[in-house]
Amino acid sequence: MKTKFLKSVIKKDDKHIPPIAGFVFVIILIGAIKVALLLDVMYVSDQMIGATVLALTGIAVYFLFALKVASQWEKVIVLRLGKFVGLKGPGLFWIIPILDSASTWIDHRVMVTPFAAQKTLTKDTVPVDVDAVLFWVVWDAEKAALEVEDYRAAVDWAAQTALRDIIGKKMLADILVGRSAIDKELQAVIDERTTPWGVTVQSVEIRDIVIPQELEDAMSRQAQAERERQARVILGESEKQIAASFAEASQAYINNPTALHLRAMNMLFEGLKEKGALMIVPSSALDTMNLGGLSGMVSLAQYNLLKEEK
Repeated sequence: MKTKFLKSVIKKDDKHIPPIAGFVFVIILIGAIKVALLLDVMYVSDQMIGATVLALTGIAVYFLFALKVASQWEKVIVLRLGKFVGLKGPGLFWIIPILDSASTWIDHRVMVTPFAAQKTLTKDTVPVDVDAVLFWVVWDAEKAALEVEDYRAAVDWAAQTALRDIIGKKMLADILVGRSAIDKELQAVIDERTTPWGVTVQSVEIRDIVIPQELEDAMSRQAQAERERQARVILGESEKQIAASFAEASQAYINNPTALHLRAMNMLFEGLKEKGALMIVPSSALDTMNLGGLSGMVSLAQYNLLKEEK
């Protein structure tokens, strides 16, 4: 896996000269030139003119390297002869050139770090690819600068390691259905590791979980079979309910043959209402319900329908 390149947050003094320092430097140099010309007109000695110009140039250089500006979201670590002397910023601040150095500029805004665990085995030995996003912020600039070499790289590696450890302890089914629980567990684990560095984790969100295509197809077939099984179970329950309803309805016709005959006639009538309908009734049913006479009516109706069609 290719490691994501992380930009360094350390800004050296010669790479972080604010425009105001350059402006003051130019103004003092112009002033030095004018003073030199004025002294020359006053017939001052060359040694005095040189000393004056040199002094003004030294002051200009001092302003150029001593004046610093930190943005609203930045804190600056100031070292004096290699020792920590304090935090500066945001805004305008001064350092002593040569003795002091603004070694590290810490960003206090919320950072977003994407990280991933590729081809990581779950507890049931299934390789998965997991992508996640980490939201974190530096709450102690001093610890972030002095306790760890590169806190951004450390946070990224801590997140990846924690993700791999958690995936290796969980079954695939738990990972697929329990994303929110994994998010909270990841946040707790990563925050515990980064707190000594002055970094706190606000949240972790899993973006995607990719499983092998063969396993995905097998899971799809399993889900389809499960749905078919549930459909058959529901159909069986429906048949039981229908049978119970028929059994209950039959009780109303046991001692009432007239009602049964009327029901049979109604069923025949409903069936013959549709044009071209054909009903097949067993002869035993006709004899039982004394509907033999109705068969002639059915034949007559069929004959009339055929005649109308012609």
